[in-house]
Amino acid sequence: MPADQGYPSPYLFDPLVTLTWGAAATSRVGLGTSVMVLPMHHPLWLANACASLDELSGGRVILGAGVGWSAGEFAALGQSFDDRGPRTDEIIDILRVCWTDDPVAFDGEHYTFADLRLLPKPAHPIPIWVGGGSERAYRRGVTRGDGFQLIGLDPPQARDVCARLRRDRPEEAFTISLRTGWDPQGMEPDTIRRELDEFAAAGIQHVVSAPWRSGIADWLRSMDQLADLVGLHPA
Repeated sequence: MPADQGYPSPYLFDPLVTLTWGAAATSRVGLGTSVMVLPMHHPLWLANACASLDELSGGRVILGAGVGWSAGEFAALGQSFDDRGPRTDEIIDILRVCWTDDPVAFDGEHYTFADLRLLPKPAHPIPIWVGGGSERAYRRGVTRGDGFQLIGLDPPQARDVCARLRRDRPEEAFTISLRTGWDPQGMEPDTIRRELDEFAAAGIQHVVSAPWRSGIADWLRSMDQLADLVGLHPA
């Protein structure tokens, strides 16, 4: 991250390393990214890493996928920025063929290869939830995604985006998910309960909560309180 870039925090663990750690410590919890910037990575490496994680975890991976926005981050990695959208489209296609075909080949404008083997395959078909906030992202989601990952919207905004996505993908299996900053240690519980109902009414099927806590004890406390608020803890 460029030193003068103000968002997000530069204190970030690598997503796939972190999810591997989480997979080893759990047996049922889902494992997902929100969202991984696909064109910062070589698609063959990414396909192998995600397939390995899914196989090792027993089929628990969901790949949240986006195009990114920071030109400085792309420059630091030696990746081109202006073509990141078309490259993301190809990467999604490459991931799918790498996870199903053996051997695998692809002939695109940005990536071309033939007669390669990528093993192991994932333990289950890894869903790809496209993320973003532009019309291009919505089109990518409905044409190439298994779902869509929204980030940081309020209920009225979520309602409008859900309506846009359902216009082209009405089936319930196309999951519309939202990452929010619910934190019972910093928000009124009634606000969280109200937003939960409003998001459900807007068409959100899945919520990822990310309390803004810097220590593990505080983070776990927030998650325990949140589970009580939304009824995830057994009575």
